[in-house]
Amino acid sequence: MYNLFVTAQSDAWDQSFYEFDRSRFLEFTNEKIANKFKILNEQRLASIQSLPCLFAYEGKTEDVRIGYLTSIKLRGKSSILIEYEFLPNVPPIPYSIIDGIAPLLDIRNWEMSRTHWAIKDEDLIKRLIAASVLNDNQLLPVSRLQISENLPDRSPQSGTVSTVKGFIEKVIKSDRRYAWEVFYRGHSDKKNYKLEPSLFRKDKDGNYKYLENEHILYREMIVSNSSDFYSDENTFDRLVRMQHYSLPTRLLDITSNPLIALYFACKSNVKEDGEVIVFSLKRDQIKYFDSDTVSCLANLARLNKSDKDAIDFTKEDFNEQPAIEHLTHFIRAEKPFFQPIISALDMKRIICVKGKKSNNRITFQSGAFLLFGHDSVLAEEGTPEIEVTRITVSNKASILKELDLLNINESTVFPYIENSAKYVAKKYEFQVI
Repeated sequence: MYNLFVTAQSDAWDQSFYEFDRSRFLEFTNEKIANKFKILNEQRLASIQSLPCLFAYEGKTEDVRIGYLTSIKLRGKSSILIEYEFLPNVPPIPYSIIDGIAPLLDIRNWEMSRTHWAIKDEDLIKRLIAASVLNDNQLLPVSRLQISENLPDRSPQSGTVSTVKGFIEKVIKSDRRYAWEVFYRGHSDKKNYKLEPSLFRKDKDGNYKYLENEHILYREMIVSNSSDFYSDENTFDRLVRMQHYSLPTRLLDITSNPLIALYFACKSNVKEDGEVIVFSLKRDQIKYFDSDTVSCLANLARLNKSDKDAIDFTKEDFNEQPAIEHLTHFIRAEKPFFQPIISALDMKRIICVKGKKSNNRITFQSGAFLLFGHDSVLAEEGTPEIEVTRITVSNKASILKELDLLNINESTVFPYIENSAKYVAKKYEFQVI
């Protein structure tokens, strides 16, 4: 394995350090490796630091460098600072040489047009020696640690439950602070599911499946089903409806009802342990559907990829950028008196939003949403604003039967006549006793 670092910042690798936005970490990385590093702790960071590194620039014109990491530091929950050195006896390498063996290094053509940090499942040194780029006397001056298949998970845990009673007891006994609210989300496979909206999901090779076409998904859905959106007053309302119909969006469903989360933790992947994720945040940080901040983040869905890529979050005149002016245009379409004073920090936030109870499903599921900003990532261990703890769930089949006694089942969680028909038919199906 090796680290591939790509940046658009001119002369960035002339320094001895670089700071990556955490949202760019593990892009274009296959699913097996990405799952190992979804939670970063000391052992994981040490494993990453032991890998050789390839330092490159966006495009295919500038030389690349070979080296190794001397330090990795987490900067809060939003960025990662790396320090590094190059191999002293290896001069800069023309990218054309790397391009010639790119498939062998798992470097894809399109990934050289995006700043990111990938971990590739290839032996960089072996490949470079075979291509006569390196020789046996130019090996890394650091030990090569074996990455464990079973790295320990140190995310906050609240134990394991196997009954509804045990789960309720944990919820009731959990710490409830004044002026804080608690929400829940159920994952049926604790090993593989991540805290990311469907829009940000990747295929098994680490490529974004939908993100680059977000603006097209948004418009095509409205074009194809215009009448369904007549009652929606703003972009956030439309995103909620799209989420309801399973279109990939930048929303992540959460609920204020812990039993609903427990149901989702049990309803599929019966042989795998599930988990209920518990989110705690201050009440004054929760937004409502008509918030200006919500409008800013929701309308990112309408910006095309080139606009979003062009946003410079470090500029003092942030609101004068063409991409932000385009965003302001979309916001004013729903809020004519909106003042064009958008905070760069707000645009990268993850906020909790209480939306309208616009359909029976949201009403019964006590639904709310986490709305993800530009290139936002919710660390599996939480953020300073959103505390995260987890409850492991086993014995799923038995728990589903207990939930059914509490009238929490497919018919009530998904209140549509076809689901009710399936539930009733299955419940009263003849069974040999």
